[in-house]
Amino acid sequence: MALDQRLAALELMLFDVDGILTDNGLYIGESGDLLKRFDVRDGAGLKLAQMAGLRVGLISGHDSTATVRRAAQLGIDICHVGVKDKIPVFENTLKQTGVPRERVLYMGDDVMDLPLLSRAGVAVTVPEAPALIRDRCDFVTRARGGFGAVRETVERVLTAMGRMDDIVQRFL
Repeated sequence: MALDQRLAALELMLFDVDGILTDNGLYIGESGDLLKRFDVRDGAGLKLAQMAGLRVGLISGHDSTATVRRAAQLGIDICHVGVKDKIPVFENTLKQTGVPRERVLYMGDDVMDLPLLSRAGVAVTVPEAPALIRDRCDFVTRARGGFGAVRETVERVLTAMGRMDDIVQRFL
């Protein structure tokens, strides 16, 4: 099946966080608090996906309060942090949502994401991901992780679904 057909059939979009929704940096404050930078356009993209009826979720290896708070701000109810083995979380998410793997997009950027990139119906990464990741994905965004890559991905999905114009019309 062609990529645009697979994108049009998606029901669930799952994302790694560090290097995808963030710039992959960890900022450490004077008090030792870890801070992360999230791109507002990526957050808006996730809201657009939700408006179009897609489920979205986060699966992160890093145990981060910032990630949990960002998910809550965006109304994302699928949020797993501190995940050492992403496969059981992925499989449980599919079971709980009833979405078959061929209707799932996963976006990740490093070797710990390979198990999910290989299981999802559509695999996406960012340009700064290692070549071994880029080579295994259906497409690589032009935008960097933490700088609009998620928004770009959502827009590509919504365009393939024929929903982007409908979503834009809601704002006019």
